[in-house]
Amino acid sequence: MIPFFHVVHKYLLTWAHFLQSIFIIRKKLKPNNQLIEVLHQNDNYLVVNKPYDLLINSDESDKEDTLHLRLEEQFPTLVCKDVKFSFYFPHRLDYSTSGLMVLALNKTACSLMASCFEKKKVKKYYLALVRGTVSEEVIDVHHSIGYNVQELNRSNSMCSPEFNPVCTHARSAHTRLVVLSYGLYNSQPCTKVLVRIFTGRRHQIRVHCSNLGHTIVGDYTYSQRKDVGPPRQMLHAYRLKVDSIPNFDFRTSDPFDSTVLKDWEETQTVNDMNEEVFSKIDKT
Repeated sequence: MIPFFHVVHKYLLTWAHFLQSIFIIRKKLKPNNQLIEVLHQNDNYLVVNKPYDLLINSDESDKEDTLHLRLEEQFPTLVCKDVKFSFYFPHRLDYSTSGLMVLALNKTACSLMASCFEKKKVKKYYLALVRGTVSEEVIDVHHSIGYNVQELNRSNSMCSPEFNPVCTHARSAHTRLVVLSYGLYNSQPCTKVLVRIFTGRRHQIRVHCSNLGHTIVGDYTYSQRKDVGPPRQMLHAYRLKVDSIPNFDFRTSDPFDSTVLKDWEETQTVNDMNEEVFSKIDKT
């Protein structure tokens, strides 16, 4: 008869070997092999189109699919070995937001770009589908944005004190929206807008759209966790322009074009996506 402790010991060793093999396999797993679209590359910068629902980086990189891991695989010769996440990130996008991102390939280039962001020399434009019919063609939103103390340990959502009495540490914020078209998303009325942010507060566009009563389609957090039908949050960083760097003006394709986005049907065009609409959104 085999002693009980021998059976237990053998079982534990088997389980330990299994776990060890899982961790080894996990570490060898390569990130998602979907290539990141590159919009521009030179000696100083890499301009890419970040997919939605993708972290930029993570301290648990052996468990998470991240932008920095995908780019490591795609551009191993561009990796900066003295940087924790392989590349310099002078700005960020939310996990759920897709679109244009600038990565710096050296410290000097990163400092220059970060300075441009800090001194508001960067123009950032987004595309969004929002719920409902936005009645005004051009809207400026100046609601300040701070932390929702009731959500700090849950969703880390932001808020405006004009709409939420428990909002704290609010800072000024400015967003401008220009209506591009009206239509139906999954048979529900929605509006496609071009957005420019003049400040860079966390969740700024999402909060301001929510304040207007036109929550971004698929925004789980600011729809009180109700908008769970769409496959993604319909917010995309479309264009980025740096006036102080010659020829630094890039844009992506439009992921919300009605010929591309399933369930989105445009019924009325208000502004075409051309230089005229950018003149409207840039007007001082």
